[in-house]
Amino acid sequence: MAYVYIMTNRKDGTLYIGVTSDLTKRVWEHKHAVVQGFTSKYKLHRLVYVEVLDDIVTAIAREKQLKKFYRFQKIALIERMNPGWEDLYETLVCA
Repeated sequence: MAYVYIMTNRKDGTLYIGVTSDLTKRVWEHKHAVVQGFTSKYKLHRLVYVEVLDDIVTAIAREKQLKKFYRFQKIALIERMNPGWEDLYETLVCA
């Protein structure tokens, strides 16, 4: 399994699209600024969107596709899955 995900700092805030094979670990790293970079600089600690895919190759292709989306398309994806822009990390960890 592989995951494409979107992190943000607040509703309608800065968006980051990523891909991983270990979603729990990767989001934890974002939340704790383990790796210095875009997400730590803009404090993107809220997981607001997740897609589960069969394999990492498919996930990388989907990530590239989403990164080409206009902002309004990314927001529409988030709001269809998560209209309140809630942090999905707790649900992920408790699942």
